[in-house]
Amino acid sequence: MNTKKINKIVLAYSGGLDTTVILHWLKETYGAEVITFTADIGQDHDPDLVKERANAIGASKVIIEDLKEEFVKHYVFPMFRANALYEGEYLLGTSIARPLISKRMIEIAQEEGADAIAHGATGKGNDQIRFEIGAYSLNPSIEVIAPWRTWNFISRADLVNYCNKNQIIIDASPDEPLYSTDENILHTSYEGEILEDPSIPAPESIWQRTSSLMDAPNKEEEITIDFENGDPVGLEGKKLNPSEILETLNHIAGKNGIGRLDLVENRFTGMKSRGCYETPGGTILLKAHRAMESLSLDAQTGHLKDELMPKYAQLIYEGFWWSPEREALQAFIDKSQEHVSGSVKIGLYKGNIIIKARTSPYSLYDTKIVTFEDDENTYNQADATGFIKINSLRLKANAKRKR
Repeated sequence: MNTKKINKIVLAYSGGLDTTVILHWLKETYGAEVITFTADIGQDHDPDLVKERANAIGASKVIIEDLKEEFVKHYVFPMFRANALYEGEYLLGTSIARPLISKRMIEIAQEEGADAIAHGATGKGNDQIRFEIGAYSLNPSIEVIAPWRTWNFISRADLVNYCNKNQIIIDASPDEPLYSTDENILHTSYEGEILEDPSIPAPESIWQRTSSLMDAPNKEEEITIDFENGDPVGLEGKKLNPSEILETLNHIAGKNGIGRLDLVENRFTGMKSRGCYETPGGTILLKAHRAMESLSLDAQTGHLKDELMPKYAQLIYEGFWWSPEREALQAFIDKSQEHVSGSVKIGLYKGNIIIKARTSPYSLYDTKIVTFEDDENTYNQADATGFIKINSLRLKANAKRKR
């Protein structure tokens, strides 16, 4: 353990069992002031309870901030401009929240004169990496405390016993089944317990934000999403702010059974992990955004975006949001979105997202060129002969060499 004298610590605090134990443990171990910081990014939480619990343990200051709008506008939407998917499926709901939390912790540490920040991520997962790489990217000299990598506790039962020993009142039982969950306005994730066996289907009871296909409505629902410069700006012609759009789409998608994912992924730490994710509104946005791009984005620009997207998604997954390469990729992505504006009509039915129509003032779709009918000499079909011959020249040369 680092023996450097630390006087004040900023702790990323949820108010749950882990971070409540960490708050007490930090005070006991370091003899330092501990400021708790809770970022409200759309998770289901009671701020009054969080504050009450932190004060009861002896936090020197309790900071709770509503960051939903900043989160969606400056992190979620830029990521969606890239159509980012990790390993072809995961919409990065946990990953994209960490840069914002790290940024605010570093800012608060500076404002409050804190020597260190602390988090409750375990030594097996990705979040420890995301928090700490993000923090060091913004303040190279910050001290980071990660209790799960240094203390002697190894289980939920150990934490509950610690609470009992230290008269910490918290609603938790050592025998209670525990899913590790992460929640924000974009998604909810579930890991642990029965989910650790990938051969066993996820229990229906874990899903909190999406209806089962059997319970979803038997009638298709249609919605229209309006885009400007690659970002959704309204629904059904009504302008909404970013968090309102995502919250509305979450509700609509959730009731129609859209947004579930059961995935075995490769963690940055090297192990495989099975996670279940609900990203209802985000699943709609990904499909609608690609439909908007199909109309208004130049072919080669779109293909290059698709080639770069896996690297961009990997950078976010592995905690490199603040890296120069992510920022460089973002500049290209944002440039590509200058004409990605218009509207997309979609149908939603029992887990399905059906593109119905799309329009854009910057559309590159030319009916006169593409028609099978009389194109009024807009396109000379004879031009295709030379095009094919030029593109097949190297293949003909290779074929001759093989004879």
